[in-house]
Amino acid sequence: MAKRVGADKWLFGTVLLLVLFGLVSVFSASAVMAQATMGSPYAFVIKQAAYVTVGMVILFVLMRVDYRKYNNPRIIFPAMAITGILLLLVFFMHGMNGAHRWVRFAGGFTLEPSELAKPMTVLFLAWWLQTRLHQIDNVKDTILPAVLPPLLFIALILKEPDLGTALVCAAVMMMMLYLAGMQMKWIGVALAVAAPVLYWMLFHVAFRRKRMLVFLDPESDPKGAGFHILQSLIAVGSGGVRGRGLMEGVQKLFYLPEPHTDFIFANICEELGMIGGLCVLAAFCILGYRGLRTAFLSRDPFARFLAFGLTSVLLVQAFFNMSVVLALLPTKGIPLPFISSGGTSVLVTLATMGVLLNVTREVE
Repeated sequence: MAKRVGADKWLFGTVLLLVLFGLVSVFSASAVMAQATMGSPYAFVIKQAAYVTVGMVILFVLMRVDYRKYNNPRIIFPAMAITGILLLLVFFMHGMNGAHRWVRFAGGFTLEPSELAKPMTVLFLAWWLQTRLHQIDNVKDTILPAVLPPLLFIALILKEPDLGTALVCAAVMMMMLYLAGMQMKWIGVALAVAAPVLYWMLFHVAFRRKRMLVFLDPESDPKGAGFHILQSLIAVGSGGVRGRGLMEGVQKLFYLPEPHTDFIFANICEELGMIGGLCVLAAFCILGYRGLRTAFLSRDPFARFLAFGLTSVLLVQAFFNMSVVLALLPTKGIPLPFISSGGTSVLVTLATMGVLLNVTREVE
């Protein structure tokens, strides 16, 4: 297959559009809160813009680095080890709201290692599975060695605790194994083993059990556990078809929790209406189509797994975020890629897009 002269322009344009739209959305959702709490309406958006600038530089650099350079155990194993060490290091840091998710450095810079765990899981599986397609159902020599490192990451992420990110990693791992040709019976076995663990974490951990129960009936605790869901639905519903107008949202005025991070999609729907929400969804559909197209057109197995995994991470994460906002899933803090405020998230996401854009050079 002929080599592409340049990277996929549709994919690059969609990423750029989402990033720029994200900055506008962060400012709209955070200006009033930033003014009240930090003395400047630009506090959050300036910080996000700085991360976006660095992230775009990383994207342009990685877009020009041949993806084949990552297909090397001398790169993969040290990167996996560093990610594992960072995931352990969070437990030696001061927690926030009962969670240990961030590594704090001098100067106020923070890093969320669980964000790194997602692309590293994809990279490891792409390297491991590419040469084992003929023995994919060999449990001892293929499946177990493939899943053990990601499961270690998932266990550490669950300990933080961060069930949402752990589920993203697990879902992408299963999807990549299925792409490699693993029989459905092994996925069934994995689900059977995971089901009791997931049940225990959802219904025997107090705060998650409360979230599950209030998900079924948000009005049972409107000022407590059901507050997030109800305020999010009010924001989405009050936007109607066309929305209240940019910067005109009401729920962000200290009603909707985290309007510039996990629930930014609710603010978008309130201000830009159903049309705005569908445009965001359409952008992710275009991104998903171009990424998966790259995966399925790639003749190199490593490129195929890499493109599929990186695209799947973004799509699964976007699905979880939007579903939570629309009360289709229980409340869980997962950022909307490219759009939600969050330094580590946008840096890692743009870096993964740089790698994916380099892979697109290899397809027509």
